[in-house]
Amino acid sequence: MLPAPWRVEQVRKETADTFTLALAPLADTPSLAFAPGQFNMLYVFGVGEVPISISGNPVEPSPLTHTTRAVGTVTRAMWKLQPGDALGVRGPYGSGWPVAEAVGRDVVLVAGGLGLAPLRPALYHLLARRGDFGKVVLLYGTRTPQDLLFRPELRRWGARRDLHVHVTVDRAVGQWRGNVGVVTTLIPHAPFDPSNSVAMLCGPEVMMRFTALELQKRGVPPERIFVSLERNMKCAIGFCGHCQYGPEFVCKGGPVFRYDRVKPLLNVREL
Repeated sequence: MLPAPWRVEQVRKETADTFTLALAPLADTPSLAFAPGQFNMLYVFGVGEVPISISGNPVEPSPLTHTTRAVGTVTRAMWKLQPGDALGVRGPYGSGWPVAEAVGRDVVLVAGGLGLAPLRPALYHLLARRGDFGKVVLLYGTRTPQDLLFRPELRRWGARRDLHVHVTVDRAVGQWRGNVGVVTTLIPHAPFDPSNSVAMLCGPEVMMRFTALELQKRGVPPERIFVSLERNMKCAIGFCGHCQYGPEFVCKGGPVFRYDRVKPLLNVREL
């Protein structure tokens, strides 16, 4: 339960209110292996601790990378950290994306806004073992072009011939000439075989609800749709009960759940 001290290597601004932290272990701290979809508890000493999904590469886990939005006391303090500062890390925790179950199938990743960060490790995994999977499709939607994460990587991914990347925004501003509309509008024409696909969704819950419906309309079975939930996690070990979600504790049973297991609960508002 005690956080291990890590050193901040870099704080990189992604959008107006999101940033990526790259962390390196101190001399006596071992590096951290993790599965795509897992999260760590990050502790800003003297301020507090929050759960943050790991956004880096599980194949090359150093530096340890997290991407988050500066919205609360802890994450705002995190954004002010400088290279060389110390940060506490405990983890990794939680369930991961079903990358093993996806072997031999098409894989559809659907991200909304900051939801691309927890899905990025899954995409790294798929690309590192590209021959194990059928078509790989990334569908990504944000409010505006300014809200897009990982823009240089999006351009590189979009240039690959073995990866289908489709991006849309709710509002086209500036020089945007791409798709306009919510991310679900990309699903009917996305290049995947619904009868042999696994879908992984991350973003606002309302986005995941409608995305799951659209995927089922295409023919993707609900048991092959997976969602990532992040409700009120505090202790990360199922002890405090803050993240209880019906019969589940999100920090232990999740954050990645099979859609058909949590479908009835997705309509319940967070308290």
